Amino acid sequence: MAKPTINDVARLAGVSKKTVSRVINHSPLLSQATREKVEKVIAELGYVPDPQARALALRRNFLIALAYDEAADFMLPPAQEGVLEAIRGTEFALTVHPASGSPSEVESELRRFLEAQRPFGVLLLPPLSERENIVDLCREMGCNYVRLGAEPTGQERDFPASGDRAATAKVVGELIAQGHERIGLVAGPEDLYSARERELGYLDAIADHDLDRGPSLIAPGDYSFESGLAAGRLLLEVSPRPTAILACSDEMAAGVLHAAGELGIAVPDKLSIVGYGDTAIAARLWPPLTTVRVPTAEMAKAAARSLVQPDLAELSPSGFLPVIVERSSVARAPG
Repeated sequence: MAKPTINDVARLAGVSKKTVSRVINHSPLLSQATREKVEKVIAELGYVPDPQARALALRRNFLIALAYDEAADFMLPPAQEGVLEAIRGTEFALTVHPASGSPSEVESELRRFLEAQRPFGVLLLPPLSERENIVDLCREMGCNYVRLGAEPTGQERDFPASGDRAATAKVVGELIAQGHERIGLVAGPEDLYSARERELGYLDAIADHDLDRGPSLIAPGDYSFESGLAAGRLLLEVSPRPTAILACSDEMAAGVLHAAGELGIAVPDKLSIVGYGDTAIAARLWPPLTTVRVPTAEMAKAAARSLVQPDLAELSPSGFLPVIVERSSVARAPG
């Protein structure tokens, strides 16, 4: 028996071949009744679209590309998990593209990748998602894209928001509720939106409780262990010393914990430490790290679904709130 064709589906459904193609490609330009009628015929016939023919017609492969900066690779595993969940049961596959180097090098490499792979869509993780030259590149090449990040920008194709500012203010407020009045911050890179939002959340909470937010309590960092170690050494030399330190990444919090160990400062008895990200390292430190979990997997799932099923995008959540994961690195302020 000959394999059913798209023409067979169109004839039995009483629609055009173009309408069948729109159903297959999840076009939003159809009524629900038409979509259901065509999908019923496809199921009854057992019709399976030819992926190579579809790719040729669309001039795109059925790939969702996940582009990330190697300096922020801690976001990759949960983002992969979310994308894979979104494309499960579809004809789409996931491909991953790491980026490193100067902004111009990253742009050139991503251009070569997009030209070679011709993905159906690309999901940009921060900090790539915060770079307008990368977004402009996707627009120039006619590539569908979605950006993940800390807050919506109000521009076209906003990325899901994770509410970093409010979450940071909340965790600082909880430290204050446990008696901490000298709270240090290890900030993130100044050019990253997420880092700025976390610092603003810290400042919000400190101002709301009328506590000292002098520059000596804020140390710079770049999300790495080494910068956290340097910042921890700096903050722990301040007099009077902070009784709690919030680091804007788990890697930097690990560096602060190491600095406290060098100085013989017991955690959490003499110093409470909080990280950000709930990455794998957070639960493996001693003591295990209290941290803020960013719902990266859920955000990536919603973002990928908006690419592969745009007609269902409105049903996906558009905002995601981080949660505080309490472990053993935080205690009441020492008396």
